[in-house]
Amino acid sequence: MANYFDIKLSNEEIGRISNLGLAHVGDAVFELMVRVWLCEHGKCTSGGLHRAAISYVSAPRQAKMAEKLLPHLTEEERAVFKRGRNTKVSSVPKNADPGEYHAATGLETLLGYLYLHGRQERINELFGIMMED
Repeated sequence: MANYFDIKLSNEEIGRISNLGLAHVGDAVFELMVRVWLCEHGKCTSGGLHRAAISYVSAPRQAKMAEKLLPHLTEEERAVFKRGRNTKVSSVPKNADPGEYHAATGLETLLGYLYLHGRQERINELFGIMMED
């Protein structure tokens, strides 16, 4: 059985996953990291934790984090981000404008791509940049 906490897919395997599939994985990776970060920083009451997590995983907040990350991305990472950002989506949540939603999708696509490649160290590095301040 595969260890999905320590996975490393090949380029060919990842190439068979759609951009939205990568974003789906990246969304889960990001939310888990945010939840752990919030607990680590003392925001552990159930109601407060949920509200705080939602504020970080919203499209507008993710779009701001993506903008902050862009100068730190490699050429490969930037290409994956752009591929995700430019993916056609069927709907945009009412709390986000289309530009924010596309940027958030790009960020999630990048995180999913890195996670499935087994690049947890790089994800942690980028997460640290996103959570500064």
